[in-house]
Amino acid sequence: MVGQTPASTPTAVEVGAPSPGRNLYLKVQLSGKLKPSSLKTGAVIEGVLAQPVYSGQHEYLAASSRVRLTVDKLERRKRTRNDHWPWVVQMFTPRHENYHTFHSAVVSLHDGKELPLQDSLISIANKVAVHADTKSGQAEKEGAGPAKAQKAPRGLLMTLQANTLGDESKVASGEPIRFPAATLATGTGARIILLDGVSASKNLPGDAFQARLVEPVRVGTEVVLPEGTIFQGKVVRSKRPRWLSRSGSLLLTFTGVTLPGSSAGNPIVASVTGAEVDPASHTKIDSEGELKGSPGKAWMLANIAVTGGIAKVADDGIQLLVEALSSTATDASTAGTGRIVALCASGVFMITRHGRDVMLPQFTEMNIVLDRPVSLNLPRSQAE
Repeated sequence: MVGQTPASTPTAVEVGAPSPGRNLYLKVQLSGKLKPSSLKTGAVIEGVLAQPVYSGQHEYLAASSRVRLTVDKLERRKRTRNDHWPWVVQMFTPRHENYHTFHSAVVSLHDGKELPLQDSLISIANKVAVHADTKSGQAEKEGAGPAKAQKAPRGLLMTLQANTLGDESKVASGEPIRFPAATLATGTGARIILLDGVSASKNLPGDAFQARLVEPVRVGTEVVLPEGTIFQGKVVRSKRPRWLSRSGSLLLTFTGVTLPGSSAGNPIVASVTGAEVDPASHTKIDSEGELKGSPGKAWMLANIAVTGGIAKVADDGIQLLVEALSSTATDASTAGTGRIVALCASGVFMITRHGRDVMLPQFTEMNIVLDRPVSLNLPRSQAE
């Protein structure tokens, strides 16, 4: 991702090249017709890299490179909790699911060669890219305009973490990485993945987390921040989902950046401008970078349907109970009592319904932007 022109680049420092076999982050665009639930052991999956894969300051694998994977085995595991549906609906949802495991993949390079990778699955899911509302043109930077940038579908994506098994010369070329001393201007963007999961219901203000840069940040043609750079962040504000279907919200900020091979960090101030989320979560990002949950039509209709069902069951149940206890009771005489109980039961259900949570699992991809200029201070031991 290209940043702004630096105020100065007086010096540069060199450190060792990336170590062979380091972790790589791959995102594979799969066929939209593929159903993950139908995959069996031995099934072959094909797709293309949705974006380039970087190692340090070099592009390791080009976007659109073909990827072939084979399902190693299926494991049964507990289903990840979600709040997409009311608890009444979740009662009938299976508590466990089949989890696909992969141990190897083959990437077809553009020169005709094939590169084997040892990989592990992070997720297979439909994703949607959400971006912040227009603020100083930020939404336009992320897409074709505010309306299109707000919600960009990505389709069925497979996210992998991989290590190289074959020719690693592209990962460790023997060339040192150059870290130029530079000043990054306000508005410089970066693409990162979370190394820690964050949610509005579990995290409190002040909680710290980390993220990893997955695409080098350049100033002109010079790499200033290589892939693998670590960002430190913290939770500024979090609101849990509350009664009356009020959804949660989460405001994050990034406070520091540490270059690979360095123990000294550089203070920064950066905010979130975009994230890849589950489309069913209806997560939105406002102009300040705050992530907010939204019920969505399906969620509201499901709750209304459950409310109506509770009212009907309560009404009929009370009438049957009263008639069973009193021989003189009739449908007409118990109708009023049944309606009152039904109204109370359905009202309690609606009032106590919590809204949507904001959940960002580990390895969620995000876009951030610097809110202030940053001068990258080189570690003294490296500068010498």
